[in-house]
Amino acid sequence: MTSPMLSLIDETVRYDLAESTCPPLTTGELGTLPDLTLGYGTSTGSRELRELIAADCGVRPDQVLVTVGGIEAMFLLAQVVGGRVLLVTPCFPPARTAPEAIGAEVDVVELSFDDGYRLPSIAAALTPQTRLVSLASPQNPSGVRFTDAELQRLLAEVAEHAPDAVVLIDETYRASTYDGLVPPSTAGLSPRIVTCSSLSKAHGAPGLRIGWLTTTDAELYERLREMKFLTTVACSNVDEYFAAEVFRRQEPILAARTEHLRRGLDEVVRWSREQRFELVVPDGGALCCLRLPGPVGDFYERLATFDARVAPGSWFGADDRVFRVGFGHLPIGDLRTALDAVGRSYPVAQRVECSA
Repeated sequence: MTSPMLSLIDETVRYDLAESTCPPLTTGELGTLPDLTLGYGTSTGSRELRELIAADCGVRPDQVLVTVGGIEAMFLLAQVVGGRVLLVTPCFPPARTAPEAIGAEVDVVELSFDDGYRLPSIAAALTPQTRLVSLASPQNPSGVRFTDAELQRLLAEVAEHAPDAVVLIDETYRASTYDGLVPPSTAGLSPRIVTCSSLSKAHGAPGLRIGWLTTTDAELYERLREMKFLTTVACSNVDEYFAAEVFRRQEPILAARTEHLRRGLDEVVRWSREQRFELVVPDGGALCCLRLPGPVGDFYERLATFDARVAPGSWFGADDRVFRVGFGHLPIGDLRTALDAVGRSYPVAQRVECSA
């Protein structure tokens, strides 16, 4: 079955609110490419890049494995740990498709729009056969970040009910903030935790296809490294070089995107109040979840006539009354036009009737 999310890269629309990245970087912003040898890199990733990632995540370089985007990190972990998976949804689709692709049984804890996508107790969904617990913070699609208390409760519940499980925390949007204060990684919070991330979203460099995972479990690290070698062997030397340049220039890169995200979020909050669309205000990331006040009807078809789109909830395991809006990719003027198209695609009369 073809994934509807293929349209994100294979089909272009003028006003793309389904896109979930910050404004894209260019190679010109990262300096001149030196004369690189285009041989195989290492299975772990270049030492220089791992040192930069390790410093950012608060772990050692030998606890960082460079991957082909965050997606490869998810596939590697699913392949290595095997067994039953507990997935917190709504979620980035590969968090589900990666374990399903290897035949894993996937259990689900569904978070609620009405509860602001807060993390409840997961104890009842855990089993002794659970080998992987997967969640993201900030979440995709909502942008909600879990508190330390929520994560500590989850870790305690996993230790009690699924003692052989590892906990994957997708931190892809950790560096996407609205105040410039990037929270620390959860990488060192527990030996049970594996984190994954990439340069695709917060840094605006999805074309580099560089991600990483971290684990403080040396034996698990070796199994993951070997699995990477047996699948993709190594990442591109060119991509790793530019990735290191992104980290060296991270402060101004993130500062510019923080300002853009703050302005974009302000536009979405203002617009949602005026238009009577429900909104869960995100804690981080270039995205958020809104909800139609009534039935979906032909909302998505109408929106397409404006050469615009949003990401429907069904992409993430939610109802299609909920949809994801990416406010970090478009220029602010285009964002306003795109939001106007969303409002015009859901008749005012229907909104008033539903909220009455």
